[in-house]
Amino acid sequence: MNLRRQIFIFILLLSFFNGVCQRFANQVPQAKRYTPQEITDPEYGIVIYNKMCAIIGGDSMRYSKDGYNVQGWMEDFYVSGKTLHKGFYVDGYIKIFKNYYENGQIERTFSSTDPRHSKIEIFYDDGKLKSKIEYFDGNPQNQYDFFKNGNPEYIEENDKDIEYLYKRNSFFETGNPESIFEMLDKKTKKYIKKEFTENGKLKEEGTMIFRKDLRDYQKDGVWNYYDTNGKILKTENYYKGELLL
Repeated sequence: MNLRRQIFIFILLLSFFNGVCQRFANQVPQAKRYTPQEITDPEYGIVIYNKMCAIIGGDSMRYSKDGYNVQGWMEDFYVSGKTLHKGFYVDGYIKIFKNYYENGQIERTFSSTDPRHSKIEIFYDDGKLKSKIEYFDGNPQNQYDFFKNGNPEYIEENDKDIEYLYKRNSFFETGNPESIFEMLDKKTKKYIKKEFTENGKLKEEGTMIFRKDLRDYQKDGVWNYYDTNGKILKTENYYKGELLL
């Protein structure tokens, strides 16, 4: 084979491989690189991927660089090269994913068991659980938040259709309750409500009911208010939110 023919074949092969590589690059979006500051919200963490979770109400899609909806597994990285995000995409929407702190700890995970149920778990940078949110039809059904010391911060549980609460409790970082709101009777939708001081002393307590017609919780029954020594300062009676004189 003469030299001219060898050069011609080499140019053909080079053009072929360049074309293949170009088509592959157009089909597979390139991984992105971020600094921690540009993708981390000081209060809520790495939330930029939540908007691509249609099952929890996200309305944004991820596209390849040539404008196609992303399909399959994708990874993003910090500028340092450490993994930031791993997610599985279908038609541009995330089905499951994990985010990571730059130190390698998982920042959050998202998963779904079926089209109506999904779950997000969020972690502190030392690996301790910060929050767990369970969704039904895109709406938070149950939520559990924790302080960094492991004590509960907030608990909310709803019925399966998210029409009314089972409980909504909050706590001080010491572990003492701050506010307790829990169902006493499922049939009548009656609740007990208590408020506490930070040192654990009861400030007020009483019963409430859920008014389905108003989609509201109203005082109904006896309410007691206490001083710092635990003695009753006053007592009030309510009926469907109205104070009885």
